[in-house]
Amino acid sequence: MLLKFLVLRILVNIHLLFREKGSRFRLFFIFMFKNNKNLFIIAIIAIVNALGYGIIIPLLYSYSIKFGLNDFQNGLLFSLFSLCQFIATPLIGRLSDKYGRRPLLIISISGTALSFLMMAFAPSAIFLFLARALDGITAGNLPVASAVISDTMEPKERARGFGIIWGSFGFGFAIGPAISAFTVGFGTTLPFIVAAIITFIAVAITFFFLPETNKNMGMTQKGPLFNFVKLARAVVDPDVGKTLLISLLYTFSFGAFIFAYQPVATKILGLNEQQISINFTIFGIVNLLTQFFLIQRVTRALGEIRGLLSAILLAVAAFAGLFFARTYIWFTFIGMLLGVSNSFVNPLIQSLISKETDAKSQGEILGVNASYVSIGLIFGPIVAGFIATYSLPSPFLLGSVVCMACVFITWLLKNHHDARVVHLE
Repeated sequence: MLLKFLVLRILVNIHLLFREKGSRFRLFFIFMFKNNKNLFIIAIIAIVNALGYGIIIPLLYSYSIKFGLNDFQNGLLFSLFSLCQFIATPLIGRLSDKYGRRPLLIISISGTALSFLMMAFAPSAIFLFLARALDGITAGNLPVASAVISDTMEPKERARGFGIIWGSFGFGFAIGPAISAFTVGFGTTLPFIVAAIITFIAVAITFFFLPETNKNMGMTQKGPLFNFVKLARAVVDPDVGKTLLISLLYTFSFGAFIFAYQPVATKILGLNEQQISINFTIFGIVNLLTQFFLIQRVTRALGEIRGLLSAILLAVAAFAGLFFARTYIWFTFIGMLLGVSNSFVNPLIQSLISKETDAKSQGEILGVNASYVSIGLIFGPIVAGFIATYSLPSPFLLGSVVCMACVFITWLLKNHHDARVVHLE
């Protein structure tokens, strides 16, 4: 009853802020969102959704070992989400084309909230795996949210809309670990319950405020959901293939980092759950500051390819530093450097892809890149979990070696062809 009252109160306050003429909130809304209410609602959904993820990610490893999982099994647990997301996201996108964005957003965010509750009250390890699978299956909310932007904004305005959405997600992911650090002191299950409550608020906001934006419901693309031949052809394409391979390998190494960071922090450095959550908060803030203040300046000074090369070289050094780090201060500082690298790599890869293909094929190639990112996040934690059973810091050394391969491939990106249609059929 109290939860229902709080949710309704939040929704009423948001509604009143919209209606109050001359308020600072309304002026900010007009400046930032150009009076686009749908964009504002999607930004709120992204923030709230990221808060939930930010709360549980720093605790997932320490929570799961209480159920008797070893490092390899933990790697499988981390990877299961990405595997299920890889399988389900194309289906969710196609269903949103047929039945509308709003119902699919409600279903997908509700699935995330239910998965958090399943983890909070899991009686055995199998329920942790079921919860991560459910979360992955229903994890298509950000692609559907991006479709809302495409539905409601002019093409020339969409880049700004996508930037606001990802910035909102980054902001939520930075704040989530701070909430985790505060709540975990009151019990290991409380952060998962708080994450579920926050995510259900996103469901309520979607239900009460977001209108249906798909004006062409029922018109869906035909053909297979997965085209593995297309994935294979893309990576050997003479123009875009090298960039896609960099994306796959770098994401693989970063997936290994996401898993390996927590066992090294707990078993070698002796950090507790609160300290790990604080570190993730620091990484999130560094990521935001890098995106807002550094990317454009560095790219303007160095160019995209040299900027990408510099960022990956930083990752090589950071992974090697994490392998040797044995103090909390150095471990945290080097982790921040890796966060800076990651903040550069993904946007620059997307920008290079957009310049290596023309408008007729960009959507398809960006979709292929998203598939490669998912594949990297599937296999990175699995491999890291396997080799961590022999040497806990070894996934960091693996990440450094893989990023060295990325450096070599990036060096080959010296000469670009003009943007063209990339045929993958």
